[in-house]
Amino acid sequence: MKKIINSIIVISIAALLLSACGTAAPQSDTGGLKVLASTSFLADIARNVAGGRVTVESLLPIGADPHAYQAAPSDVTKIAKSNVLILNGVEYEHFIEPLLENAGGERLVIEASAGLEPHEVKDHANETDAGAGHDHAAGDPHMWLNPVLVVTYVENIRDGLIQADPEGAATYTANADAYTAQLKDLDAWIVEQVNTIPAERRLLVTNHEALGYFAERYGFEVAGSVIPSFSSNAAPSAQEMAGLVDEIKSLNAPAIFLDTADNDILARQIADETGVIIVSDLHLESLTDGAPAPTYIEMMKDNVSKIVEALK
Repeated sequence: MKKIINSIIVISIAALLLSACGTAAPQSDTGGLKVLASTSFLADIARNVAGGRVTVESLLPIGADPHAYQAAPSDVTKIAKSNVLILNGVEYEHFIEPLLENAGGERLVIEASAGLEPHEVKDHANETDAGAGHDHAAGDPHMWLNPVLVVTYVENIRDGLIQADPEGAATYTANADAYTAQLKDLDAWIVEQVNTIPAERRLLVTNHEALGYFAERYGFEVAGSVIPSFSSNAAPSAQEMAGLVDEIKSLNAPAIFLDTADNDILARQIADETGVIIVSDLHLESLTDGAPAPTYIEMMKDNVSKIVEALK
């Protein structure tokens, strides 16, 4: 991330990463801000803060998996035209590094997760070359799957937009307060839903290590991941696959949970050996075009409903 910022913004790195606010963003030719978020869920969160004052677009299309995204030439143009760029941070946006280098220009970068402490990368026993090369050395970037942490996202986006557009400070502050209240209501709703699951069945097996913050907040045990990495683009070793099978059998984990963009081949191999069900229609990395997950809050409610249904 620091390398990216050094190449495109002539302001203090420390101020950018810690406060998510630099010097005022350059205005577009039309006099308004052009705000670009890396992913659809970040764009939705930002829209709730921006309200009708600023248009926020998503760089990645609906349904795209950031871990495996292949950038298009038009992406460089979108970034080049932006005044404000919102990233998740924690090395989540690997795909964006060459785009930023090619886009040039100056823009305010808001790191939504700034100030939050990421979970560290785990060392995986018996790992072979097949399972090596795991991404996200900076830690687990999937903080948005805990709505309580998204409150910090909202604060960072609010402060960044105020820095870029001081005249909109009252609007951004009011919108951020209103959306924070919605996030707190979402958190309370999730707690109620999870409480309907017997404690011994609050076990999560996922395709890749995406639900750590969610599990930590709501009292789940992460029993294992098909791909023991924060990236869905990594590969497990034979030893890791065998270890997961043993763990699922030992704990009687009921299900394996996958994002809709995940390749389910390995998960189905494990399901065949263990008899667990596969829930393959979660939306962890992207919103949907219409139901069931057109907004971040609806995405979370849909995911929680499916998890609860599978584990009750």
